[in-house]
Amino acid sequence: MYNIAFKKVTKAFGETVVVNNMDFEVKEGERMILLGPSGCGKSTTLRIIAGLESITSGDLYMNGVRMNDIPCGRRGVSMVFQNYAIYPHMSVKENIIYGLKAAKMDRTEIGRRLKEVLSMLQLEPYADRKPRELSGGQRQRVALARAIVRRSNYFLLDEPLSNLDAQLRLHARKELVRIHEIYGQTMVYVTHDQVEAMTIGQRIALMHNGALAMLDTPQNVYDHPADVFCARFIGSPAMNIVRVVSVGSGICLGSNCINLPESWKKVVEKHRAKFYYAGIRPEHLSLTEEDGSGVIECDVVYCENYGGRCGISVKPRGSKEEMIVLSDGPEPKPGDGVRVRLDFTRLHLFDADSEKNLGDPVF
Repeated sequence: MYNIAFKKVTKAFGETVVVNNMDFEVKEGERMILLGPSGCGKSTTLRIIAGLESITSGDLYMNGVRMNDIPCGRRGVSMVFQNYAIYPHMSVKENIIYGLKAAKMDRTEIGRRLKEVLSMLQLEPYADRKPRELSGGQRQRVALARAIVRRSNYFLLDEPLSNLDAQLRLHARKELVRIHEIYGQTMVYVTHDQVEAMTIGQRIALMHNGALAMLDTPQNVYDHPADVFCARFIGSPAMNIVRVVSVGSGICLGSNCINLPESWKKVVEKHRAKFYYAGIRPEHLSLTEEDGSGVIECDVVYCENYGGRCGISVKPRGSKEEMIVLSDGPEPKPGDGVRVRLDFTRLHLFDADSEKNLGDPVF
């Protein structure tokens, strides 16, 4: 099994702990995304897999073998770096096959693999060019080709698309998924871009302050965030998180008191806290002319036009909190009074102290 297993792995630089007690498994043939903000330890985690960083404590297993003291050259990994790291004095084809020649692979096999990868990444017209003659997107493809051509059991990528424009990123995401489906390596992909994580990954390891905040499928990370950090990090615009007061079996946001449905009443009555964080995504709020349960009175603060729809920042009456509502209707003006309806089936409540999700009731 070409899996990767972290067993309470910690990496520290002096007194600074960068990766803290990491304990999870990347399954054989899986596309695992290491996602998180800058400085959360995701690149260091990838470098630990590659053998470019030592482990302070804990154990790393690959294919069932403890790898703590195994040098990177014997781990069977291919890696694509954020800055590409291609040799400026070599042509495209020389860059791609350099590792194969160093491994003294048969020339016929080298030629066959080179032809295949040049065709796959549409690099045939550039095979004899030097890196300085290539665009950023072409250099990125060269770096990918160099990693793919080795056909290693492990494919490691450290923010390889961060220097590309939006159109190239979209094309490259599709290409990466297609390449993985052809070869089926165990892929670990580092990014801070949630769109890349959602579209490329089969599972997401969401990291925060060097620790694993959540490990699940992209859809579950989006729909069922483990805590406030996960809720805020995934989604664009981010999930609305507002502090609410518990009153009886309902909640109050400013002067708006919301009578919760029975399923949510059971959650509130079970925890019996004075305060919660309520979370709901902008697309699960809607403007309405009606009154009734789940409708709150707000004032418009600001509107952003996204083209087909707008993001309306509103402030619930009597509250200092702001929320964003996505709407494809007429754009209101700042200062307008509006009514906002929330979808109770998409509501989240988080503990005010631990910030952990209290769970989803059954409707």
